[in-house]
Amino acid sequence: MRGLTGTTMFSFPARAHRKLRAAGLGLALVLPGVCSAGVLSESEFRQAESLRPLFANLMNDLVATAKRPDVSSGDAECVNTTVRELLQISDELASYEYLITMEKDLTDFGDESPMRDVLKFAVDKSSTILISERKRLVQISERCTKYPLGQGKIDQAVTVIDTTTGILASIRGRL
Repeated sequence: MRGLTGTTMFSFPARAHRKLRAAGLGLALVLPGVCSAGVLSESEFRQAESLRPLFANLMNDLVATAKRPDVSSGDAECVNTTVRELLQISDELASYEYLITMEKDLTDFGDESPMRDVLKFAVDKSSTILISERKRLVQISERCTKYPLGQGKIDQAVTVIDTTTGILASIRGRL
């Protein structure tokens, strides 16, 4: 789409905007639910909470970058592809977030063993998704080597995924 000044403008459909807002919570939503179940320490809870602003800032930065008029079409395509991948990650993690949210309602039973099993399952599946999606982002990064801005944004997304995967591994080790 071209703007009035002839510069390329990147627009996202309304559905994508809603999903983008939801994706701001996507990766981090999985973890705070785990922490409130009473099986994790306060420091693990703080680690999980730190992911929410990290992911939200990344998504805001990516969208703002894609909308900038001085960004080349190649860089913009790399950034937009990264946004789509992160939205997909968010969608894939949603079912595990639901499991964890449902698990929070079961905390009155006193026995932590079933809760731990649910958490292990959700953490394991979330980690598997993140590892798989990381590989896809690395492939995209390799295709974007000619576009340093786009590649840099992809690298930022990979760093957020690595951070999230590391926190999940830490939590999984304690479960």
